[in-house]
Amino acid sequence: MAPIPGSGLAKGLAVTLRTMTKKSVTAQYPDTQPDLPPRSRGVIGLFEENCTVCMLCARECPDWCIYIDSHKETVPPATPGGRERSRNVLDRFAIDFSLCMYCGICIEVCPFDALFWSPEFEYAETDIRDLTHERDKLREWMWTVPAPPALDPGAEEPKELTTARKAAEKLAAQQTPPATEAHADEQARAAERPTRPHGDSEQQTDQPKPAQQEQEQGQEPGQGGTP
Repeated sequence: MAPIPGSGLAKGLAVTLRTMTKKSVTAQYPDTQPDLPPRSRGVIGLFEENCTVCMLCARECPDWCIYIDSHKETVPPATPGGRERSRNVLDRFAIDFSLCMYCGICIEVCPFDALFWSPEFEYAETDIRDLTHERDKLREWMWTVPAPPALDPGAEEPKELTTARKAAEKLAAQQTPPATEAHADEQARAAERPTRPHGDSEQQTDQPKPAQQEQEQGQEPGQGGTP
């Protein structure tokens, strides 16, 4: 059946009329803050304690808006006779949000969980040069990062927790003092030793009774002297 001429126009006008009769709702920002979803891409927070200056985020950024400076320090050996090691120390970590396109690649490629999304979005500036935020400002935004969603109760335990638990148990077993192990062996032998009736001392149990001595010597109980 061929469509009736003008039916599309009538449907469009019907939607317009229904919308015109409804009351409009306007959020009075900034007096009323918007209810943002927890995974909103507002700004990037930096947890600098986890940063190892691997430069992956700066190399993978398509806009080249991440600036990182660092220097090397020598760490003394952990054990006597060991070898000294060198580590990178973070001097500067800045993000130019006038160039950032909020793709999230830097957060995804970070292998040490040093970058996080924050729903904070109120960081407009009158000067474009003020949109380059240093690590102190990025660290402040870490406190606005929402907590991760809860895990499924029926899910398997992460491999990292399992490995860490096994390593802790192995270290605790190695640090057990020898006196404790000897005491445990002594308690185990005492548990296997047969128990004596209450009130009988060890000396009374080990010594034979008079009747048993006479039977062993060939005498009847109660008779003395030779047969």
